[in-house]
Amino acid sequence: MKKITVSLLCLSAFSVSAMAQDGVPADNTAKNQRDRSGDTQTSGDQSNNSPDLQTTAAIRRAVMADGSLSMTAKNVKIITAGDTVTLRGPVNTAEEKTKIEQLAQSVASNVKIDNQLEVKSAK
Repeated sequence: MKKITVSLLCLSAFSVSAMAQDGVPADNTAKNQRDRSGDTQTSGDQSNNSPDLQTTAAIRRAVMADGSLSMTAKNVKIITAGDTVTLRGPVNTAEEKTKIEQLAQSVASNVKIDNQLEVKSAK
């Protein structure tokens, strides 16, 4: 009897949490098509040569060390290939977008920064 009660309570908790989620399903179809098209850089385009990896790591360290950035901003994609660093992903504010670009430029001053960061729209 005790096992049945515990099982029912757990099942109820899962059901309530599932119903509490937004009723709007995520639709990333357009972004997925854009990424598959080959017109934009993805994490798979990261160069594996040592200087590019070092540049990416240095930018990532600078972004992670900045306490003013949100966790969303700290999770942006940083892709280095040759003389270009591409920044992609969502950030919460225009200030975060600018700050990440400035950090990247200060760490990797000898490369072009392609800032494709997107400011999340308010819900």
